[in-house]
Amino acid sequence: MTDPIADLLTRIRNALQARHGNLVVPRSVLKLAIVRILKDEGYIEGYVEVENTHQGAIKIFPKYDTANKGVIRGLQRVSKPSRRVYVGKADIPQVRNGLGVAILTTPNGVITDRQARRAGVGGEVLCYVW
Repeated sequence: MTDPIADLLTRIRNALQARHGNLVVPRSVLKLAIVRILKDEGYIEGYVEVENTHQGAIKIFPKYDTANKGVIRGLQRVSKPSRRVYVGKADIPQVRNGLGVAILTTPNGVITDRQARRAGVGGEVLCYVW
């Protein structure tokens, strides 16, 4: 697999569309950080680390609204292995005029666009969530 982040986002998107109660993805430090941000921002109910193999897995519980539609309306991968997208602290994007979240990897770790603006750091834009 050449792009595990795109695989994570696609699995979440597919689980929401099929209205699954949970989904399991292979574990990595970067995926765990992205899932933690999704939980902190209220896009998923929660997650649990599962120790089933040498790599482990992450069990994610999607969040649905009262109409049984996914809280996550869109996921978009920005920086890809074939085309990396880096931004400076002055050029950090706003997703849907602040209604969404951009997830960045910075020298301070994997953080949201708001946290990056507050810290005054730029980095690689991983994805947009709204």
